[in-house]
Amino acid sequence: MTARASVMTSAQEAGGAARFRDQTVCFGELAPGRNIEIPSASPVNYYQAISRAADMPRVTIDGKLFLPAAGRRTPVQKLPLVMIVPGSLGVAPSHLAHAEALTRAGFATFVLDSFGARGVTSTVANQTQFSFAASDYDVLAAFKVLAGLPEVDASRIGAQGHSRGGTAVLTAATRRFADAVVGRDIGLKGVLAAYPWSGHQFSDPRVGTTSIRALMGDADEWCSPMQVQGHCQAIRVSGGDVTMKLVAGAHHSFDRGTPISDVAEASVSPAAPTAYLADDGAFIHPTRDAPDPDLRDRDLMVYALKAGYGRKGAKIGSHPGEAELFGADMLAFWTRLFGKPS
Repeated sequence: MTARASVMTSAQEAGGAARFRDQTVCFGELAPGRNIEIPSASPVNYYQAISRAADMPRVTIDGKLFLPAAGRRTPVQKLPLVMIVPGSLGVAPSHLAHAEALTRAGFATFVLDSFGARGVTSTVANQTQFSFAASDYDVLAAFKVLAGLPEVDASRIGAQGHSRGGTAVLTAATRRFADAVVGRDIGLKGVLAAYPWSGHQFSDPRVGTTSIRALMGDADEWCSPMQVQGHCQAIRVSGGDVTMKLVAGAHHSFDRGTPISDVAEASVSPAAPTAYLADDGAFIHPTRDAPDPDLRDRDLMVYALKAGYGRKGAKIGSHPGEAELFGADMLAFWTRLFGKPS
C-alpha cells in the first residue's frame, strides 16, 4: 500500500522539518485534512494517570481529521471514525496510506500526532522520552474531542495503532485505564493493534465491549509475538472479543510497503519479562511481588538492560504482498465492526 497523499509544507520547501500540523495533506480530490487540537497530559506513569490525575503535566497535542467526499453522505449523517496512532518513528507515509484507504471507503479518519507538541521526532533509540502512559492517555483524550464533533458518530469510534501506537490503543481499550480517563464503560468501539509491544499489561485485562484485532509478524525483532499472544489470551479468558493474526515471515512494520532494512539505532528488548500493572496503575516490577507507585518506564528499561535483554538494531519493512495483506485485513475488520459506510 503506497500513500497517494499530497503533502506540502513551507518548511519542507526551505529544506527543513515541519510538524505534522503545519503540513497540508490531501488525498487526491478530497478536502485537505483539518487540524484538530487535543487537550491531553503527560503522566509520568500509569499510577499518576489513574490515581493522581491532578498532578499530570498538561499538553495540547494535535492531529488531522479527514472526511469522505461530501457526495457519500448527507449533511446530517454522522460517520464512523478510525483514529490512526503512529509508532516510534512518528507519522509515516504508510499511516497516511491507511487513512486514505479508510477515508475513500467512507470512514472518517483522524491521524494523531503525539510527538510534535512534545518536541519529539522519534523514540526508536529511547522509548522513555515520554511515558507509554502518556501515549495511551493521548488516545483517550483524542477520543473525547472526536466524540464531540458534529460529523462523527460517537458510538462508532475505533483506534488503529502501529508499534508503540499499537501498545497505546490496547491500553486505551483496557477498562482499568479507560474508566479512569473517560468514564465507566465509555470508550472505543474497536481497536486494531498492529505489531504492538505488550511489555506493560494490566493484571486485570478486561476490555469491556471493545472488539480487539491484533496483527503481528512472527519474525518481528522489536516486539514479542508470544507476549502479544499471551496478552490476547488474557483478554479472551476475561470475556473480551479478541482475534489475532500471525503473519508467517513478516517483520516489524510489515505494512510499510518498503524494502526490509536494518534500523541500527533501534533499542529493543523483546524477550524481557512482562511488567504487570495493579488496579491503581502502579507497576509490579518483574522481580518483585508488590506494586510500586514510584516505578517509571525508565526503571523497567534499566532492569531489562542490566538483565541482558536489551540490544541494538532491528529489521523493519515488508516482503512483497504483505502491505496489501495488511490493508485488506484492516478494511475487513473496520467494515465488520462498523458496517459498510453508505
